[in-house]
Amino acid sequence: MESSTPTRVLVVAHRTAATPALLDAVRERAARGPCTFTLLVPNAAHGLHRLVDAEDQDQELADAVLALALPLLEQAAGAHVEGLIGDPEPLNAVQDAVNLRGFDEIIISTLPARVSRWLHLDLPSKLNGLGLPVTTVTATERASAPA
Repeated sequence: MESSTPTRVLVVAHRTAATPALLDAVRERAARGPCTFTLLVPNAAHGLHRLVDAEDQDQELADAVLALALPLLEQAAGAHVEGLIGDPEPLNAVQDAVNLRGFDEIIISTLPARVSRWLHLDLPSKLNGLGLPVTTVTATERASAPA
């Protein structure tokens, strides 16, 4: 079933938005057929904002993630990649994006299992509940990284 409409792929990442593993996944997905990509960066709450009001924080860190990752993702995709900043809670951010913009697939990029909050929350399984294909990409740790 071939369609002239490109598949809309939502890429969800924060600290792993510019990692080789995610760039390879985007490159591979782009090679499989016509698609457009949007990078969604949840505006993660840090410190007291997590406890007080996660919504009431600036998005300076999320802006920096987009500024770093978008050019690299565009190179991997071979086309423009749109950037979005979403809700601090990643599940809410993805649901909002899917409901408001409509996507056909999701690629989620996480830290390694031992340190990934998203994997501890079982985010990939929860995203499967949206009825879209979900690909999980886990960044690899460097051998010289401190424990």
